[in-house]
Amino acid sequence: MNNNEVTPTAIKDDKIYKNMGLSDYEYQLISEKVLGREPNYTEIGLYSGMWSEHCSYKNSKPVLKKFYSNSDRVVQGPGEGAGIIDIGDGKGIVFKAESHNHPSAVEPFQGATTGVGGILRDIFSMGARPIACLDSLRFGEPKTQADSYFISEIVAGISAYGNCIGVPTVGGDIAFDDAYEHNPLVNVMCVGLMDLDKIKVGKAAGVGNSIIYVGAKTGRDGINGASFASAQFDSEHESQRSAVQVGDPFTEKLVMEACLDVINNHADALVGIQDMGAAGLVSSSAEMGSKAGGYGMELDLDLVPQREEGMTAFELMLSESQERMLLCVKAGSEQEVLDVFADYGVEAVVIGHVTEGHNYKLLHHGEVVADVPVDSLAADAPVYHRESEEPERLKSMTSRQYVPQIKNLNETVLEILSQPTIASKHSIYETYDTQVQTNTVVAPGSDAAVLRVRGTNKALAITTDVNGRYLYLNPRIGGQIAVAEAARNVVASGGVPVGITDCLNFGNPEKTDQFYEMDQAAMGMTDACELFDTPVISGNVSLNNEFDDVAIYPTPMVGMVGLIESLDHITTQDFKHDGDLVYVIGDTNVDFNGSEIQKMQTGAINGQLFDFDLHTEYKNQKLVLTAIKNGLIQSAHDVSEGGLIVTLAESTFGNGLGIEAKLDMTGAELFSETQSRFVVSVSPEHKDEFEKLAAGKATLIGKVCDSDQLFIRTNDDVVDMKVSDALATWKGALECKLK
Repeated sequence: MNNNEVTPTAIKDDKIYKNMGLSDYEYQLISEKVLGREPNYTEIGLYSGMWSEHCSYKNSKPVLKKFYSNSDRVVQGPGEGAGIIDIGDGKGIVFKAESHNHPSAVEPFQGATTGVGGILRDIFSMGARPIACLDSLRFGEPKTQADSYFISEIVAGISAYGNCIGVPTVGGDIAFDDAYEHNPLVNVMCVGLMDLDKIKVGKAAGVGNSIIYVGAKTGRDGINGASFASAQFDSEHESQRSAVQVGDPFTEKLVMEACLDVINNHADALVGIQDMGAAGLVSSSAEMGSKAGGYGMELDLDLVPQREEGMTAFELMLSESQERMLLCVKAGSEQEVLDVFADYGVEAVVIGHVTEGHNYKLLHHGEVVADVPVDSLAADAPVYHRESEEPERLKSMTSRQYVPQIKNLNETVLEILSQPTIASKHSIYETYDTQVQTNTVVAPGSDAAVLRVRGTNKALAITTDVNGRYLYLNPRIGGQIAVAEAARNVVASGGVPVGITDCLNFGNPEKTDQFYEMDQAAMGMTDACELFDTPVISGNVSLNNEFDDVAIYPTPMVGMVGLIESLDHITTQDFKHDGDLVYVIGDTNVDFNGSEIQKMQTGAINGQLFDFDLHTEYKNQKLVLTAIKNGLIQSAHDVSEGGLIVTLAESTFGNGLGIEAKLDMTGAELFSETQSRFVVSVSPEHKDEFEKLAAGKATLIGKVCDSDQLFIRTNDDVVDMKVSDALATWKGALECKLK
């Protein structure tokens, strides 16, 4: 039976709405309070998409309201396609991150590909040209050929789209843990650059103004993908491929150039523009109508370009076919805009118009198939204040810190360097075009990617970061550390942190312990954002990241952008010159719970997370940034996963320089993951000036050597190996595992 023949009574009696992700309460709300009647099949489909978590944030709005979202630099905060930060000179940086977790679990190549395509559209819909993408990926440990294939397909999907469309993939982060085995995380961040006088937003205002559909034809791929992305995942739904879209980067390139042409050269004709992302045509059109305020909309679905025969109104509205945009254009200016798209070979069709009143009306084959209040779709979804309870595992955790077992320090160092999360990711990022557009100054492999801002003496430092293990042991402190570590990466590159986007990847919010994790993590992130003055200007929420009722680690990915105020400030992690002095900024404590070495030696993480002080973090970051701006630092590298030994080793790899050092700590403490630390190198002529600035916060541990030697003496042991041997282990480990 055709879905359009399913009667409103059958929808109610057979509870068909539940298969679309709507609850009994939500159906009752729609039928009794919103419409005053039973919705038909198309209408209930519209609500299922728009009231999904992915579109409405119905479970996360109370959490998101806690975020710090304002600063003097913010031009556009959350609520539009992407956020905008003012960087001076009349220019703004536009950035946002999106998740494509469930689609990638089902169809890794297309799931990842369309994640990239969707985030690019968010950026250029604001009037910005995308200049860089980053990806934050979480996988299970690669143990089998199938694991390796799965990972390689996701990586191939990311590189295929970015490389084809001509936007460089310049960085990101990748970690491996069994918690993500059946529910990988594929979070993609995009950064764009624009002139601030060209900002466009997604609104459809002005009675009689036209609604223009642009881009690829609509098919049956990704139908109601928003509900799929918002649902819990299990072994029964592992192959739900109909909910996954198919991407075409070559079409997107044409759509992007045509849209930017209209924005830049035909601004007077354009009222609003928005991409068709989650929930497809209904989401873009209803949100544009609702945001304008005081207007309605009427669409004729017979005019929608279709690549398959016999598509129903439900399918046309909820398809998530890619490479599509929706424009509102002033009446009388339609041909001017249509001609631009024709010049680029992009299909563009008038499919409706703005109306008086507040109703959202759809026509199909000459009949009204939906007639609902536009705000009820886009703005009036119910908001749930979920109950929160500390997980049992946190109540019973021991405060005792794990003590690493070191029998042979050299062997332990090589073992930690070969862990998939620590090892070089070159075999992955070398598949990406990192240099297209020729703005990339620092490519993947350092603390943050760096891109120059053309026409200025400025650059951007961009990074993604989060350690889900820390949040698993303490969601609030783990949330603080996620922001702090991203800021450390930016600062080590010479940048002032200016703002963040996020992907909040969590489990089922209806479970009190998992809502607790999300709520606490957001508060921790806010603690840090307020101190660092890095407002959250955009982001997304990805909930129900579970497989057969087992959730991933709480993983709120932080994507941060920093402003490098002069190209002279750009700093990288590699030691530069023989004889440079090596300092550690920050103290090292016995901090091993949740660490890489605890996981490596025990196969698990447990115990209370170590202490963390945000104000110490802030002061140490300020010291490093001041030293960089004063020209005192040759290299800077933050200390994170794996501890000080990993940071020191990585600092030797880039230029093949060695180190001789002596540290007042045990060999085991080389693997401590105490936060707020940096390794910096300083030329001897700047020693006094640097030490005066550091005022006791930096400890001189040794010097850079023009030799193939990694030599570090501790109070009870010695690391003594060739840099080339450590490099070979670090560089080959992940590549070997994936083969």
